[in-house]
Amino acid sequence: MAIGDIIVGIDIGTSKVATVVGEVNNFNQIEVIGNSEVKCSGIQKGQIIDEEQIVNAIKQNIGEIEELANIKINSAYTTIPGKYVTIIQNSVFKETRDKYAGISLKDVTNSIMQVRDIEIPEDEVLIDIVPNKFILEDGSVMEDPIGRLSASFTLNAQLILAKKDYVKKLTSIFRKVGIEIDGIVPNTLVERNLVLDNNELNDNIMLLDIGAGNTDIGVFEGSTFIYTNTIPLGGNNITNDIAYVLQISIEEAERLKRQYGLALKSYINNDNEIMLNSVREEKQNKVIKSSELIEIIEARIEEIFSLVNKDITNVGLKSKINNIVLTGQGITNISKSDVAGKINLNIPVKMSTGRLVSTVKPVYRTAYSLVRYIAARPFAKTVSSNIDEKLEDNFFKNILEKIKEFFYS
Repeated sequence: MAIGDIIVGIDIGTSKVATVVGEVNNFNQIEVIGNSEVKCSGIQKGQIIDEEQIVNAIKQNIGEIEELANIKINSAYTTIPGKYVTIIQNSVFKETRDKYAGISLKDVTNSIMQVRDIEIPEDEVLIDIVPNKFILEDGSVMEDPIGRLSASFTLNAQLILAKKDYVKKLTSIFRKVGIEIDGIVPNTLVERNLVLDNNELNDNIMLLDIGAGNTDIGVFEGSTFIYTNTIPLGGNNITNDIAYVLQISIEEAERLKRQYGLALKSYINNDNEIMLNSVREEKQNKVIKSSELIEIIEARIEEIFSLVNKDITNVGLKSKINNIVLTGQGITNISKSDVAGKINLNIPVKMSTGRLVSTVKPVYRTAYSLVRYIAARPFAKTVSSNIDEKLEDNFFKNILEKIKEFFYS
């Protein structure tokens, strides 16, 4: 981590925009110096449908933090849903400049620049390079080979591509806000180090982030990021189902979901009665059994897991996944979601128990994870968000230049 760097992370979700500003302190830890969250529904089913609403939410975030922390924010990192991302595995073989002096930082960063030399489809743009592992000539595998005596090494890395159309929309939004995009990172990639525990970081894991309107999938083989996608369903769909079936208000449906949240009807201990207070076209309050409510929740959760199961099966990854970790505001308040997941996916499922998960409010987890991810970039020259620089006219060129700036050349 680069001590003193200030990093701005903006997470544009389906129900809110959350921003976290963190500074890397002398202990190489993230010290949050400002955060803000504004409700926003500018994204639906993973698609940007209302740029202006997102612009206003980010402006409000930025304004609140600038006033609180007495800073001027001109740039930020942001996240991208998995559905717009392609992961390319690539490797390069590199001979060291002086095998008797050990592998140098120059050797490593040159290999990182070389590994990005691939043919990129016209509708995509390179947004990130993830150096994954270095294999020395004796077969040793490590994350940081600097100083090791070896005449050569092979770098394995992931190149993260994103759909140009979505990136252009993000560019338009940030330009209207008046700030520059420092970088764009997939949701599940930034969350990995926050929501997984130490053992899970080395396992073949699928991370499922079930948010308000989307479920983001991230599949990892140890430290290797191999797949990501988005299912356009989340916690809001459960709330909408309850409101529609019971003919009650969204507000009451959300309250009932939180109060009686249970993913499986078979786990009901007491099928008590529930008084509905906002039934449409009813002059008097209506009474239902809690099992009727939970049956609605169960059906939608089953559908979410079934769609996830279909997705990872279609791409041939299901057999590679040892464990599944659940996170996200759309699911954490619904008891036995992990059990429902195991039944539908036939893979062990658990709620996230990462050491830092409980220390960060759910609304800020992705934005905070983004700041931590950027701060921990290996071999980074600088990761600090820019305060005084002007926005580049050519955004795609700027993204590439940003990637270059992350590494010494």
